[in-house]
Amino acid sequence: MTTGQDLLDLGFKPGKWFKDALAHINDHDLSGAALTAYLDTVKPAPTIPLLAAPVAYHENIRAESAVEQDNIDYVKKSMALLMRTPTVVAGAIMPDACPAGPLGTIPVGGVVATLRAIHPGMHSADICCSVMLTNLGKADPKTVLDVAQRTTHFGPGGREEGRQFALPAEIAAEMAANPFLNSARSLKMAREHLGTQGDGNHFLYVGVSAATGDTMLISHHGSRGVGAVLYGHGMKVAEFFRREISPETAPANAWIPSDTVEGENYWQALQTVRKWTKQNHLVLHDAIVAETGAAVQQRYWNEHNFVFRDGDVFYHAKGATPLDTKFMPDITGPRIVPLNMAQPILIVEGDTNENNLGFAPHGAGRNLSRTRHKFSKAGQTTEEIFAEETQGIDARFFFNRIDISELPSAYKNAEDVKQQITEFNLATIIDEIRPYGCIMAGDWEQDAPWRKKKLAKKAAEAAAAAEGAANSQADASALAE
Repeated sequence: MTTGQDLLDLGFKPGKWFKDALAHINDHDLSGAALTAYLDTVKPAPTIPLLAAPVAYHENIRAESAVEQDNIDYVKKSMALLMRTPTVVAGAIMPDACPAGPLGTIPVGGVVATLRAIHPGMHSADICCSVMLTNLGKADPKTVLDVAQRTTHFGPGGREEGRQFALPAEIAAEMAANPFLNSARSLKMAREHLGTQGDGNHFLYVGVSAATGDTMLISHHGSRGVGAVLYGHGMKVAEFFRREISPETAPANAWIPSDTVEGENYWQALQTVRKWTKQNHLVLHDAIVAETGAAVQQRYWNEHNFVFRDGDVFYHAKGATPLDTKFMPDITGPRIVPLNMAQPILIVEGDTNENNLGFAPHGAGRNLSRTRHKFSKAGQTTEEIFAEETQGIDARFFFNRIDISELPSAYKNAEDVKQQITEFNLATIIDEIRPYGCIMAGDWEQDAPWRKKKLAKKAAEAAAAAEGAANSQADASALAE
């Protein structure tokens, strides 16, 4: 009788396949050449090692300061590790490149092309983070911003009952039919999170076209909880494949082979989440249009955090704007590149070339983390910083709490990014949407229930300690008498 030890002695690594293989071998009494021939048909394929050297990538970025150079040096170190992933065939970094995690993680402003592989870690949890523009003609910008503030929803969670938008039946049906999306949790979020923008750098911006003088409404957000749940499922499946086929690959860079059932289902799930996210923008824009009574002159959108496909090659854009029409089947206009709340939003177009791989930057990027940026502002009050950096625009925070990590100085210099777009032949700027005002979430965590509970607990503990000290002092005084 052949045992697992016999297979180990033959040089095979233990795995789930042992059980079925041993049953077949013993049922058919295989030995010698027959045993060897059978094992050759069922043994796992050899694991795939990291590439001996990193695949070359295009550096479309230049430092303007020592801080920026430190930032770029980290990005390059990260790319040097990332580009050894066995599936990688090409890459690029944009002028807005900045770190997005430990070394070896795809940076913001990075594009990585892989062969027959989808890497969930390279699109991250904010799947299909995107921007939509609606041209409202000569509508009054202040009226639009006021209506937008009443209409939109920032922060955690979803909309309350009575304020929710209807989930299109087509999207609901696609979610129900896909094993990555058909959980009760995903379907619940798809309904509750529709028409919500989240937090962080997401915004609702109203500005005026430099070319036409028309008022433009622009929203920036992603797939909210729907995408986050898909990302979690995708990472688990990718990790299963990583352990089986490429254990040397870093967990953050695990992949799902596109030619497997799991790969096909995941790709379709991404397309459904893309539809949901576009609808997430659309319901807000339509609601604002309906209340203002403005006439829509034009509307277009683009994602800048997604996976795009060209045959067997998958382009993972972690904060990069697709230019090539092959990446956007529903293209209706040029592309949208925001910089910061006090600077114009760029409207660009362009073609694929060796430098850009078919992509442009997605924004201005950061040189410092949110925490380090806040430390850099020590000595000024939040109100002073806000007043200084938002002069001339109507900047609002949905929760009435200023978040200085989202003010203009938190981002790279907008003019430098614009210059490098031209310098590296990444795209052509055809218009600028000059800011009237902007709404962002703000520092909602200051008033979050968990924070209030924590502060209340600390206050109670301090009060109890003070009472205990007072009682001890009273007892001591009584003894002294």
